[in-house]
Amino acid sequence: MTIDTPQLCLDLPTMERNVERLAAFARENDLTFRPHVKTHKSKRIARMQVDAGAVGVTVATLDEAVVMIEAGVPSVMIAYPVTKAVKIERLKALTKRAHVIVSVDTTVGADLLSEAFSDAPIEVWMKVNSGLNRCGVEPGDEAVELARYITDLPGLQLTGIYTHAGHAYGAASDEERQTIAQAEADSVVRSAAKCEAAGIAIKHRSVGTTPTVFEAGRYDGVTDIRPGNAMFYDMVQVGLGVVDVSDCAVTVKTTVVSKQHGRLVIDAGSKALSLEKGAHGHASVVGFGRVVGYPELIIDKVSEEHGVIPIKANCPLEINDTIDVIPNHACVTVNLFDHYAVSNGEWWPVDARGGSK
Repeated sequence: MTIDTPQLCLDLPTMERNVERLAAFARENDLTFRPHVKTHKSKRIARMQVDAGAVGVTVATLDEAVVMIEAGVPSVMIAYPVTKAVKIERLKALTKRAHVIVSVDTTVGADLLSEAFSDAPIEVWMKVNSGLNRCGVEPGDEAVELARYITDLPGLQLTGIYTHAGHAYGAASDEERQTIAQAEADSVVRSAAKCEAAGIAIKHRSVGTTPTVFEAGRYDGVTDIRPGNAMFYDMVQVGLGVVDVSDCAVTVKTTVVSKQHGRLVIDAGSKALSLEKGAHGHASVVGFGRVVGYPELIIDKVSEEHGVIPIKANCPLEINDTIDVIPNHACVTVNLFDHYAVSNGEWWPVDARGGSK
């Protein structure tokens, strides 16, 4: 298997171990499991997850939904507000091909969906804010108010409440991460309990972020988990103490193209490694990825096609040597490539790369 560089590489046994770990956790805790595919964007990997026990997948975009439906995934949860008319028309077409759940977090969004689906109801989940302060109503009374509004509208079937505690990626300590996990789960369970006290049944109570899933998923009342990054992991997860570098399933293979004046230059820059050091920040992330086998080397800066590594005089690497880099954020890095070079010698496409919402 000849690999040019820069190239996205997937260690299949490591990924399979990660998939089974999450699937086993779901089985042991009587949880449904619908992993987020924004991490891998692959039909083949999605089918592996379904084979491992996932009831379906979670997506962020309609393009991802189309790809997953084409792959035969039985259920797709769109964890993003669909409000624009052209997107709602696309959504209507998708509901004729597969089971689709869509997110609601505003009365305006609910009205738009209700008008479009008044003749053929769609299943919706309401999003609550557990501290990330992005999409989502506030848990508790505000959630009940929106739930009442949704249930009074034609065309919408409210069956779940979910959240995403993405701020856990910036936790400064393991204690803070666990506190976020508890608040994440509580925001969903408490909101569902208040809705049910008001006569609104909530079947699904879902949590989703990788750094907290193994704590929030054990919370009494949680029924569903939606992690994405847990398929691959990356240096942000290592920095949080969630996993070890040996759990990271994707790397970027890159070549040394220049060595002079105390620096190496590699052929992986921001178009291969991205500029991200964790979307919500984490102090432990240093440089633009971890160089496997050379922890002392730091990718100090990147431009589009160049990565620069300061070195000492005794650095053994020479021009045309290759190195492997564990990305800071696997999800963003995967989106920069067309294919995986898989450890079994195969090439797998990144099927849902790029595209619109």
